[in-house]
Formats: sequence, structure tokens, C-alpha cells
Amino acid sequence: MSVLFTSKYIGTLEIKNRFVHSATYEAAAHGNGSLSEELLKRYSRLAAGGVGLIIPGYMHVHPLGKAYPFSIGIHDDEMIPGLHRLVQIVHEGESRVFFQLNHAGRQTKKALIGQIPMGPSSKWRDPIDFFTPMEMTGEQIQEAIRAFGEAARRAAEAGADGIQLHAAHGYLINEFLSPFFNQRTDEWGGSDKNRFRFVKEVLSQTRKVIPTEMPVIVKLNVNDYTPRAGVTPDLARQYAQWLVEDGIDGIELSCGSALFSFMNMCRGDVPVDELAMSVPRWQRPIARFMLRRLSGKYDLDEPYNLEAAKVVKPAIKEIPLLLVGGMRTVSQMEAVISKGLADFVSMSRPFIREPNLVKRIREKKTERASCVSCNKCLAAVANNIPVQCYNKGFPKS
Repeated sequence: MSVLFTSKYIGTLEIKNRFVHSATYEAAAHGNGSLSEELLKRYSRLAAGGVGLIIPGYMHVHPLGKAYPFSIGIHDDEMIPGLHRLVQIVHEGESRVFFQLNHAGRQTKKALIGQIPMGPSSKWRDPIDFFTPMEMTGEQIQEAIRAFGEAARRAAEAGADGIQLHAAHGYLINEFLSPFFNQRTDEWGGSDKNRFRFVKEVLSQTRKVIPTEMPVIVKLNVNDYTPRAGVTPDLARQYAQWLVEDGIDGIELSCGSALFSFMNMCRGDVPVDELAMSVPRWQRPIARFMLRRLSGKYDLDEPYNLEAAKVVKPAIKEIPLLLVGGMRTVSQMEAVISKGLADFVSMSRPFIREPNLVKRIREKKTERASCVSCNKCLAAVANNIPVQCYNKGFPKS
């Protein structure tokens, strides 16, 4: 039997195989954050397709932490019944489900949240909308920490098997961890230990309100790829060590930020025309010009977070490492697990195209994912079009 179909524990929870659906923003929830039938069907297909652990994408913990207009909400108790339904659907397919808790920080829009977005610091103008974020006050920081705790309570009440704290991709926790985003000199910045304080407090607040046995994992950037130094593999290794000391049950490694280095997050083709559709018409000529300059620079030819994983994994030892980013062949996946470089194969785009991919691999019907990394699925959500594979044609609006 392939190592990919051996079980593995995350904390006290057994996962039936080594496949993880990495959290994906689908642009398919209702405007108030409640789950749509379309989303429930998507997760039902993934569970039926054999994915061991499903992490639904981007659940915002606070109204000011909403990054996208159609993201799933876990910011209000009214969301709990719908989230419970999601858990039931995944469990019917004999898969496990962790809820990803997130706060956008500065990585959102004034039109969406009703005010200028906030972050750890007011440094660095937004490269797309050109605003300067507001620096969070001490009380606003504490409010965000409490929001994560309340969201964790809701996740537990909804019956989720575990929680993932999103500390990657330029969102709020990543912003506090990053020397690029976090220019503070108080107790929340100025040193690696101080920058780590925010996620440490979020983790502590989360643990207080959930069952003792409920696993908590973190999605951690290993490379911010920001214009000036942010999180690097060496810094990620230090953060990972501190997370282990604080009792984390697993770490998923990723990279990039949605604002400053979005193509580092996904690699592959740059869908120029499709992405340009997401900005106002008057901005499209310059958008196309800038996007064409990126074409050919982010080809996906190998797992692109693997070298950083080799830095982090020895530091966390037996704590499970989930690796996302560019794994497409069964031989690649098996090698990563067999060599102890990671414990789980985490994928997003391949499951958008093939929700039954795990089943096909198990039945030896394929040796590779059919996803070609055209990235039109990601361009779709940038246009508020629900995620699916658009390789054969992008919907025009």
C-alpha cells in the first residue's frame, strides 16, 4: 500500500490518509458569510472523493477582518447552524474537517468593511488601492485576539474536528509576524519574540475555549516575498519552534502575500486578461501591462515550498508538517512523505479541478493531478465568480 494511504495523527485525531484540502477562498458564500448550497455540495464532493482532511477556506472572525465579499463567516453565533451542517456533510463522507480562522488585517478594502483597513503598522501604502493602513491600538489588538477566541468557540460548537489559525499570505497574524509589515516598537513588535506575541496570544485564547483534545494547527509563511525582508525560512523555523513549545498540533507551510507577491503563492501561468477584469475599467491597461511583466517568471516545475520545509521540519520533529505548493505527481507526493520531509500532502488547485483525485489515485487510475496551473480558477474569485476549473474557458462579465 502506498504511504499516501496510511493514517496519521494530528494531535489525538487520526486522519485516514495523507491528503489535505488546503483552504481555498471560493467566492461562493452568501454576502452575510453564511454557507451556500453550492459550497456544501463542493465539500460533499471532496469528502466523497476521499480527501482525509478538509480545511474550508478563509472564515473571517470579525466584520473588520473580512477580506472578500463572499467569504465564509464565523464572526457571529448565527453562523453556527450552517457550519454544523458543513461538518455533518464532511463526516458523512468519512473525512475530517478543520475550520480555518482568519482576520484580513490591512489586506481588505474600505468599501467592504466600512473604514480604512488596519494592521500592526501604518507603513507601506497598499500597492493596488493606494491607501495607507491605520496602525492598530492596543485595544484593537486585544479585540482581534478575542475575536479569534470567540470564533474558535463557535468552531467547537459547530462540531469541527480541529482549527487552523491562518498566519500566512499577508493576513493579520502574518502581518504581526513579519518584519516587513510589523514596524512597531512596543510589546507587539521590535523583536522576533515581540512579533510572535500576537499569534501566541491568539493560540492561548483559542485553547481556553475549545475542548482539550481538539487539535489546533497553524498555516505559516516560510517566505513572505515582500519588497523588503519579511518572514524567511530561518525565521519561520524559529516561529515553528515557539509554536511547538506552546503546544501546537501541526504546521502547514505556505508562502507569499496576496498584495505584494500573489504569484509566489500559487506559481504557474499568469492569466493576464482574466485578472485584469477584476480592476476598474480605467485601470485595466496598466494592469495588463504589469501582469504581462510577470508572465513566465513563476513557472511551476517542482514543489515550491519543499526547500523551506527542509529547514523547518527538523525543528518541529514529530509534530506533523503539512506541505502545500506544486505537488502534482504521485511519485513526488510519496517521496516527500517517505523521506520524512512532510507528513501530509496539502493541495488546493488540483482539488478544484478533480474533487475525486484521491479516489482516482487510490484506484491507480492516475499518476498525476490533471491541474495545469493555469490559475484561471484564482482569477475567477478575484472577479467574485465562484471557484471552479475554468481551464477551457473563463466566464465573461
